[in-house]
Amino acid sequence: MDKIIRCITSDGSIMASCAETSDIVHTAKKLHHTSPVATAALGRMLTGASMMGAQLKSKNGNITLRINGGGPIGCVVALADSNGNCRGYVGNPDVETERYNNGKLNVGKAVGTNGTLNVMKDFGEGEPYLGAVEIVSGEIAEDITSYYASSEQLPTACALGVLVDKNDGEVLLCGGYIIQLLPGADEEAISRLEKNLASADSVTTMLAKGMSVLDMVKSVLSGFEVEVLDEMPINYVCTCSRDKVINSIITLPDDDIRSLADEKGYAVANCHFCNKHYRITKSELEEIIKMKNSDD
Repeated sequence: MDKIIRCITSDGSIMASCAETSDIVHTAKKLHHTSPVATAALGRMLTGASMMGAQLKSKNGNITLRINGGGPIGCVVALADSNGNCRGYVGNPDVETERYNNGKLNVGKAVGTNGTLNVMKDFGEGEPYLGAVEIVSGEIAEDITSYYASSEQLPTACALGVLVDKNDGEVLLCGGYIIQLLPGADEEAISRLEKNLASADSVTTMLAKGMSVLDMVKSVLSGFEVEVLDEMPINYVCTCSRDKVINSIITLPDDDIRSLADEKGYAVANCHFCNKHYRITKSELEEIIKMKNSDD
């Protein structure tokens, strides 16, 4: 089962979040039929969004990450709630897969670097927080690191990993961590953390060794005393429903609602996040119009 753990060092100098998301990304691949590089890009975004969502202090909060670098994959979007449950999609799930010379998937080329990473934090009340940063590499982890540095002035190290089988494209291992320096961090703590990060194994290597999310945190924070703040299961969760589709349709003018029905006599609404189809018949559209006008 996928999970997130959030920790703090006992000296109050560092916060850490770490997640395993293998099941989530496997689910995303099945839903969207993604190519290997699209799986990696979406998996990294989902993992990052999940950890960032779990950091929100609002119980009803949620976060949306959207990256578009002008590459052939198009937009990559991921949403997560404050429990770390997430969902997402890519603009072009069939994007051609290219690899670096070392065999790793070239996510950066698929995403592109001519664009922005946009972050929206909705705390469930008041206006949402909007942040944006120019794309650094398109590899996503570096772009999230850059977002925290420029938009929240929070020194951050983010690592994300998605391991895809080279033969059949199936998801093998996925996860990531976000490490953040707190205002109480002194030079000794900063130096120690930098050395740890420089020598740390990749996320997928640690997972392949059988390390738990807590093991991964303790490895990256070697030399620090780590206290666990919370640990929670996470899942791929889509919140779409027929009622939400109807509530969206009801906002349209009457003639526009009627025009939604095709020559077969019904309209079809598709969910970007889970690919579920909702069929609304012509008679149901007329009922929606009546319901709408009865509320006026």
